[in-house]
Amino acid sequence: MSAYSEQSVIAKIEKLRSELHRHNYRYYVLDDPEISDAEYDRMIQELIALETAHPELASPDSPSARVGAAPLEKFETVQHSVPMLSLDNGVSDADILDFDKRVKKNLDTSDNILYTAEPKMDGLAVEMVYENGRLITASTRGDGVKGEVITENIRTIRSVPLLLREQSAEKMPRYLEVRGEVFMGRETFRQLNEERLKANVPVFANPRNAAAGSLRQLDPRETAKRPLEIYCYGLGKAEGFVSDSHWERLQILKRLGFRINPMIRAKISIQEVLDYYQELSQKRHELHYDIDGMVIKVDSLSLQAELGATSRSPRWAIAYKFSAIQKTTKIIDIGIQVGRTGALTPVAHLEPVNIAGVTVSRATLHNEDEIRRKDIRIGDAVLVQRAGDVIPEVVKVIESARTGAEKEFVMPKQCPVCGAAVYREKDEAVQRCNNINCSAQIKARIRHFASKAAFDIDGLGEKLIEQLVNKGMLLSYADIFSLKKEQLQSLERMGPKSAENLIRAIENSRRISFDRFIYALGIRHVGENIADILAEKFENPEKLSSADVADVESIDGIGPEIAESIRNFFEQEENRNTLNRLMASGVEILTENKPKQNLLEGKTFVLTGTLESMTRNEAKEKIEAAGGKVSSSVSRNTDYVVAGKDPGSKLDKAVKIGIQIIDEKMLQELTAEKR
Repeated sequence: MSAYSEQSVIAKIEKLRSELHRHNYRYYVLDDPEISDAEYDRMIQELIALETAHPELASPDSPSARVGAAPLEKFETVQHSVPMLSLDNGVSDADILDFDKRVKKNLDTSDNILYTAEPKMDGLAVEMVYENGRLITASTRGDGVKGEVITENIRTIRSVPLLLREQSAEKMPRYLEVRGEVFMGRETFRQLNEERLKANVPVFANPRNAAAGSLRQLDPRETAKRPLEIYCYGLGKAEGFVSDSHWERLQILKRLGFRINPMIRAKISIQEVLDYYQELSQKRHELHYDIDGMVIKVDSLSLQAELGATSRSPRWAIAYKFSAIQKTTKIIDIGIQVGRTGALTPVAHLEPVNIAGVTVSRATLHNEDEIRRKDIRIGDAVLVQRAGDVIPEVVKVIESARTGAEKEFVMPKQCPVCGAAVYREKDEAVQRCNNINCSAQIKARIRHFASKAAFDIDGLGEKLIEQLVNKGMLLSYADIFSLKKEQLQSLERMGPKSAENLIRAIENSRRISFDRFIYALGIRHVGENIADILAEKFENPEKLSSADVADVESIDGIGPEIAESIRNFFEQEENRNTLNRLMASGVEILTENKPKQNLLEGKTFVLTGTLESMTRNEAKEKIEAAGGKVSSSVSRNTDYVVAGKDPGSKLDKAVKIGIQIIDEKMLQELTAEKR
């Protein structure tokens, strides 16, 4: 028997739908949720149960529609009442200044024009039609005149309002065509491609293709499995919607329940537009989604109407494009790079190609299994991508360009640097060189030892280390502290002043905290976070080096694989000798006796997005000073996710599994010492 009487079930369903719509708006548009994710999930499950028991009360506007409807046989097409025109492109400041001149000329004015500048999302343009506040249909841009109907797939996107928020009939637009860009975040895209590789199905080339492929699923239930996002950027036909400013229109759309990109700059001069483009080009890689430029629009709608459009594009808008970050090139050869842990990494040697202003001639292929999964061969034409400072990688092979002359790559059985045997451990995808005296490993270990997060030896760079190792002046990182000025002066491009500066930097690096010392040793699987945990537990090198596997594994946050790696490191005689030489050379490990608060003991935090009142490092220090831990990834063991501005996919995952989300203010309160 139902928990509700027949008389109350309709009221209960309507109340749940209304509340869930409101909570969606607060979460996705205002970024100000009022209930926990667990409570939201409980409400949606209760609604689904009631609707299942009473199918006659089903509604396409219900929040339960976001789980996906029945599969379609094919996509229908619909004509846009106002064509979705493409934009003219600019690739330089001069192009944008010329655009500004054309605008003024067409308007016959010398007055300054105000523009709105928006990040140009690299996704799929869609149009959503609302009648009396209700989503009726949604379609792709298509050819700009006709698009494919994707209504059921659009309903699965949680940030799309199914019902508009204005309650007054006078304020509710009678008819509204809202346009936006559907996209997929970078981390979501990466996870999706990993799943597709495991399932032996083709990967998507980039997040845009993944978003488009997800939206064009004939089965909306498949679309619902992929966390797509949307930012709305304008209108087609609109009735009962009064405003003469593009920016003000966007603000009205936000109040109605639509998600608007918070990085839009409103009513700015053409010079401010150019300044913001430079700022945006610097920030683009910090965002959790891809943008490929900036869209510049005349803000005044009456001026837009006066300017009009050509048959292809509006005269009142232009796209200022970034340089492409994916290019097609050819694999000339595949070589092997040997890392500090002996790992052999295959690297593609490419015909040089310019990507985002950088000439790329090499790209990582990760490991032999990755080469096999993507079927990468020497001589292949490939799509290469570079994002931010990430090492370029081969995205996919362009199989249609194959000639038959391509050659399969075979991993070597001997190290290409020292000739030692190569081995591959069980459950690992990486082959390794077994010779700890391999010069490639020595160079990589010394680079790690001298890095900023370790001993931070200014001036000891990659090329200098190459010379020192090749000339036999450095056989391990312990030799660094024995270097003499006279030795250094004999090296290429190393005069007396440079040699003196390096010796001074080496001397200044001798005093180091224990966590950075541990990290500098280059123990496999021991990053900065694990080094910090070990430093707190063992206090000095002697205690750490004598600890057995059980001692290390008993520490919260350290598993058996890391514990075994630490034990193996200190069991090697060469490593023990190196450690003794370091201590004998005058390295001094600093000890800190800071009183620790235990306000957050046992609590794990994840940071996402840009924090405004503190840096990420400051937030990490606050949490750790209060006894908490900071993790780089969200799991069911996470207690809190601290969400700043423009949070990434970590927030999406936290929402999905019901982790508590807090802001900076709440973090300050949690870490404040109680008196």
